[in-house]
Amino acid sequence: MTHVQRAADVAHAQWRKSTRSGDTGGSCVEVAELTAVLAVRDSKDPEGPALIFDRGVWSSFVVGLRRGLRG
Repeated sequence: MTHVQRAADVAHAQWRKSTRSGDTGGSCVEVAELTAVLAVRDSKDPEGPALIFDRGVWSSFVVGLRRGLRG
């Protein structure tokens, strides 16, 4: 399923930084929960593009990351 979000929807979203992000200014991502999808952006470029993911796809991605980190 493909979702399209209007730029205004993403601009007014409640963004939260990854709990794994530090305060050193390194690589950080922010996530916003929208109606049916999740948006992800670079915290260093909040005016830049946001990637939109179906919740199931995002969940699978996170599970895969966790498995990779343990292995």
